[in-house]
Amino acid sequence: MKMASWSFLIAVILGPAASGTVKAADAETSDQGLATELANPIASLISVPIQVNYTRGIGTANGDQWTTNIQPVIPFDLNDDWSLVTRTILPVISQSDVAGLSGDQIGLGDTLQSFFFVPTPAATDLGTVTWGAGPAVTWPTSTDKLLGAGTWGLGPTAVALVQKKIGTGNLTWGGLANHQWGLKKTRSAAADLNYTFVQPFVSYTTADAWTYSLNSESLYNWTSDDWTVPINVTVAKFVHFGELPVQLTGGVGYFATSPDSGPEGWKGRFVITFLLPK
Repeated sequence: MKMASWSFLIAVILGPAASGTVKAADAETSDQGLATELANPIASLISVPIQVNYTRGIGTANGDQWTTNIQPVIPFDLNDDWSLVTRTILPVISQSDVAGLSGDQIGLGDTLQSFFFVPTPAATDLGTVTWGAGPAVTWPTSTDKLLGAGTWGLGPTAVALVQKKIGTGNLTWGGLANHQWGLKKTRSAAADLNYTFVQPFVSYTTADAWTYSLNSESLYNWTSDDWTVPINVTVAKFVHFGELPVQLTGGVGYFATSPDSGPEGWKGRFVITFLLPK
């Protein structure tokens, strides 16, 4: 796709500017505008993040785990006022001794599929307010009992955020949450599925398309009455591979609390996000 086509895509996606809000016409560069949109989990962009996480200190044998999450985000226009944004998380996992001396496992984890019904963002004194809500489904795609619960799940999900120009950059803050109840086990010894996920986030995108982010991806397991709370700090840069827009992200996290069987200490993260034409 030629650069002129990308410019047209940017204009269509981001729309006209509004005073005090984050829009493409306000951004110093189109890269900053697109990087700001990527800070929105339900932006009207087709993106494919591939997120690689490393965690350690898992279980009594201090096992470790590499998780590569394939996370396509695809929006669909329903009418002039509403869109449907689908977010998928398919984990590919390689791990060792995560349940005592349990050896190595490599394969798929369970897939989380979220559907957000999103109204047109509203311009307010705070900034551009965007929200969405809908159902989330867990697909039992795990290929080993130690790679996922192996249980069909269903529950609600919602996200809300505000984006506003601050100085020459753009501030994004908000939160995403979902809950999953188990519906049907695919393995006789499958774990009960009853958890709440909460992800508060804040980020700042500079004029030259650097994005600095702080978030937590907290999980509460109602069955075991345990919290897992990592605090993550990342830095991202919006670049181009030829004519393909890409965001590169790196960062670290620290587990503020986790169950005895969960990971401990520091974690690492790298993400490459491909932005595709809508």
